[in-house]
Amino acid sequence: MSYRITNYTKEQASKLGVIVKPSTVKGKKIDVFNKKGEKLASVGALGYGDYPTFKSKHGKEYADERRKLYKMRHESDRHQRGTPGYYADKLLW
Repeated sequence: MSYRITNYTKEQASKLGVIVKPSTVKGKKIDVFNKKGEKLASVGALGYGDYPTFKSKHGKEYADERRKLYKMRHESDRHQRGTPGYYADKLLW
C-alpha cells in the first residue's frame, strides 16, 4: 500500500518550511526534510486515516470530529517542535 501526498499536506509543509516526500520507511506515509535536504522524520502509519483522507471519503464534518479526537489523543506528543508527533499533527491533521 502506498500513500499519495495530498495538496493539504503540501500546503502545510510549505507553511512549516519543510519538504515532504513519500516515505522510504516501511509502514510510514511521508518523510519530512528540511530545506537542506536533511531528513527530519518519517510520519503517519499506513493503514490509519488522516484529515485529508477522512475529508475526501466521509466529508468535512466527519473529518473535523476525527481531527478533534486525534488532537485529544496525542496531546502529550504533538507540541514539541521537530518531533515526529509534531510533524504528524501539523502535516496530516
